[in-house]
Amino acid sequence: MCGRAKLPDDVSEIKLDLKIDFDEIENYQPRWNVAPTSQLPVVVSRNGKRILTLMRWGLVPSWAKDIKTGHATFNARAEGIETRPAFRGAWKAHRRCLVVADGYYEWRVADKQPFAVALGNRGPMTVAGLWDLWRDPLTATAKPLKSFAIVTTPANTLLQQLHDRMPAVIAPDNWAAWLGETEATEPQLKALLRPYPDSAMAFWPVDRKVGNVKKASPDLLSRLCEVPQRA
Repeated sequence: MCGRAKLPDDVSEIKLDLKIDFDEIENYQPRWNVAPTSQLPVVVSRNGKRILTLMRWGLVPSWAKDIKTGHATFNARAEGIETRPAFRGAWKAHRRCLVVADGYYEWRVADKQPFAVALGNRGPMTVAGLWDLWRDPLTATAKPLKSFAIVTTPANTLLQQLHDRMPAVIAPDNWAAWLGETEATEPQLKALLRPYPDSAMAFWPVDRKVGNVKKASPDLLSRLCEVPQRA
């Protein structure tokens, strides 16, 4: 699940809401149909300062032999995240981040009908992420790659109509704990990785053309006038 995302139209509101201290993104461009291996805006905290930067979607563990590993690690199940080989290094190193998007697309399991999923107030969605740093063993002088995975949880009751998983949305009150700015035990951090309340989310059917990653225009988010029936 969560294999396509819609990036914010503008990051200026995000910088205000998240109290960003440093912005490393130059010439930001909104995108309406982002797939894994693309660059997404994420927030990390360094020495108590929040930084807005871009990272590659699809976590490449520091120990990986090549970058292809990231194709299978764009999502990380919250259950057992601290023990899975692909993610335990990032977890133990406290490499947690917030992935910022306006929402994402989900395909209903029953009939593969796509839906747009967003917060009920249509505000920026801040999703739990893990990131890691990878250096190409064949190119020692190359710039290290920063990549991330979106953490997922069982879906809430609302979204169970579409899929059994959903991103772990982190509420503003918990941003500091997830970013490591305030002390939190491992059980407390794991407790943040829970289904977001039904009342705070919304979804609606969209055109099937969103399945083509080459399609990227604002109308992808438009609600279909007629809701397709399940097969």
